[in-house]
Amino acid sequence: MVKIRVLLIEDNRLLRDGTTAMLNEQKDIKAVSSTGNRSALMKAKKLVPDVVLLDMGLKSLSSLKVLEALKKQYPKTEVIVMDLIPTHSEVVEFVKAGVSGFIPRDATLDNFLHTIRAVVKGVKILPPTMADSLFSQIVESAIQAGTVDRVIAAVKMTEREQAVIDLLAKGKSIKEISLKLKVAVFTVKGQIRNILDKLALHTRLELAYSDRTKA
Repeated sequence: MVKIRVLLIEDNRLLRDGTTAMLNEQKDIKAVSSTGNRSALMKAKKLVPDVVLLDMGLKSLSSLKVLEALKKQYPKTEVIVMDLIPTHSEVVEFVKAGVSGFIPRDATLDNFLHTIRAVVKGVKILPPTMADSLFSQIVESAIQAGTVDRVIAAVKMTEREQAVIDLLAKGKSIKEISLKLKVAVFTVKGQIRNILDKLALHTRLELAYSDRTKA
């Protein structure tokens, strides 16, 4: 079995050791190395891992700059950021820099491992607790930039997903959408997460949000 090769960049030694041990217990994952200092990029160059787990709160390095350097030098390496609760602005910055996913510190083991396995397959994972509000910000930005129709047209969506994004763009709440579409609230939230997976890294959305923040 070909294992997913993981490099862990974390400056807390206890977390490094614990995470490494946990990863190496999996049949399909191998922690090839771990570090918390400036040797991170050198190790990435030597090992060229499939996935890098990157602590967002590194003390000796800028996690964002590490991400940018990794994606510039090794574009095929997937990078997952770990943190407690990243802010919306942090999520947007890391998404623009090429992050593949986020793992909150309070994630379950199943979610942690699912994220690693998913990004290797090309899936983008955003923080689930932030999906609704972050998506609303992205839609609002696209509205102001006049790109909503083009964005929707550029990404393949189901009929239900198109209905959800249309109602969100009109300012409807999750509860209002569930009543309008006659589905459960959790169903609407699931649709939003699906849409986020499809839209979050789309160039036009990134530009729309960037234009708004510079205004």
